This record gives sequence, structure tokens and C-alpha cells, in this order.
Amino acid sequence: MSAVTQVAVAVIVNENDEICISLRQKDAHQGGLWEFPGGKIEPGETVEAALKREIKEELDLDIEASRPLIRISHDYADKSVCLQVHKVLSYKGMASGLEGQQVRWLPLAKLSGYNFPEANKAIIKALSLPDKYCITGQFHDDRDFSEKLTAALVSGIRLVQLRLKQDDSTDIVRAEKIIKLAADISTQYDARLMLNLPQCFLEQVDLTTVPLNGFHLDSRNLKNFASGSMPTSMRSGLLSASCHDRDELELAIKLKADFVVLSPVQKTASHPELPAMGWKNFARLIEGISIPVYALGGVSEHDLETAWHHGAQGVSAIRAFWK
Repeated sequence: MSAVTQVAVAVIVNENDEICISLRQKDAHQGGLWEFPGGKIEPGETVEAALKREIKEELDLDIEASRPLIRISHDYADKSVCLQVHKVLSYKGMASGLEGQQVRWLPLAKLSGYNFPEANKAIIKALSLPDKYCITGQFHDDRDFSEKLTAALVSGIRLVQLRLKQDDSTDIVRAEKIIKLAADISTQYDARLMLNLPQCFLEQVDLTTVPLNGFHLDSRNLKNFASGSMPTSMRSGLLSASCHDRDELELAIKLKADFVVLSPVQKTASHPELPAMGWKNFARLIEGISIPVYALGGVSEHDLETAWHHGAQGVSAIRAFWK
């Protein structure tokens, strides 16, 4: 296999929330498929400079600002690529296919109906996920739970992990009640709900009538299901997992997780005994992991810029979002 080709890729969104895609020429690598525009990064060139040059040459658009979205490594039969994907924050001009290619602007929901190169598919997954992931924390009663979840959703949270532990205050009946309450409130705000339950709850709680978007695996369930079999009911919808090292990240990939959280990035008040990995180690651990990764542990919305520039989808938190 030849050296990895570094490619700068732009996700350009217009004022109508439509995303720009273009059709690859028939004689090009992966020809005849739709793609997010971009091109090869020249030696000594930054991703930002490559994006500006390629998008001007391909679409006659002037990129003014962008930020990292995801980095994707992929091996084709004849070529290895690393897509360094940026989300364009502002641009000038009207898109035109200067190389004779078809150009279309589509809402996110319609992208799945188009054929993309395999390496591009993770971009759609990253685009479909928000940059903040709330994990539920402690609550006193149903009213307190409802108020805290509603406050998080009102603040803009659109992805929630309902995290229930098996303890003296949470039996099966109570767990079912809280799950239904979380689902009802999340539906009202068009937010996606992920369930993180101990295995005994997964086996006993009736989820057949609850509108869920997927399941989150803690590190124990991640290891159990990776070495055994995961219930069929958990394979519908999204799947995410908690990871703390490279081995657990690889297990999540093996289970075809849609996204993961990696922790602890920084020291936390809840687990002060755990050493923080720091942002540099976070970036090193997710190198080559081509699914969205949220940074968890001592982070908040104020860390979003830092998270993006170290390869994260965004930030995940309990204390920062559950108030």
C-alpha cells in the first residue's frame, strides 16, 4: 500500500441549512459517486489553506472561517486516505461546478439517499450529531428529574444519555417510570435519548412502548458484549459507548458503535482519584478512530473550541449540563 493521501474536505452549509455535495468525475478515484468537496493537501500546506484553495478552484467559493469536524482514516483496495474534515462557518460566493461537476445543496436528512465513497459516510454521522452530549446525574424525585432534564433541553441540548445505576433507590418499576418520563420530555424537544442501564435492567425493563433513539454501553457492558453477544433489541437505533483507553475504543469499533465518549480528559470532582489524560493524550488516543468521539471529564461548553481542535465531536458532561 502506498503512503496515506492527506485530503482536506469541506462541509459547507448554506443559510437554508442545506449541505453542498458534488459528483465525482467518472474517471476519478471513486468516480461516479457523490462527495463533500475538497482535495489533496500539498506538502507543507495547512488544512485551512488547502480548503481555501480547493474550494475556490472547484466551486468558486471563498472560505472565510472553518473548524475541525472529524478526521477519517480509510483504506481502499488501491489507496489509503486520511480525510481532514472541516465544517465551514462562513463563506462568500455562489457555488458553481468549475470542473464540470454536478453540484447540489441538500438537507442533511436527504444525504443518505445518495451514494458516497465509503470514507465519506462517517462525515454524515458526524453531521447528524450535536456538539454537546448531556449525561443525566442525580435527582431527588420525578419532579426534580423532570425540571433538570427540561432545563438542559431548553438550554439547547439535543442528545441525552439517561444513566441509571442499580442501587437501593432504583428498582425496576422506578426505572421504567423514569425512562418513560425521559422519553416523553425528550420527544417534546425533538432531542435524542440514549439509555445507559445495568445489564440486569436491560434484561427486565420493558422498552417495547418507549420511543428511544439508542443505547449507551458503560465500559463493563462494552466488554461483556464485545466478548459475547449483544441483545438484538439493542442493535436498532444508535449505539454509543464509554471508553477510557485505546483498547476500549477498539472494542467499540468492533461492536460498530456510532459514537463514543472518551474520559477523563481533565480532573473531575466526582472521581478525583482518576488521572486525567489531558488534551494531547486525548488526541493521540483517537488517532485513526473514524467515528465521532466526545470528550468527557472536567469539560463544559466553554471547552468546545479546544475539543474540536483535538479531534473531538464535542463535549459530554454531567455537572456542566445537569443542573
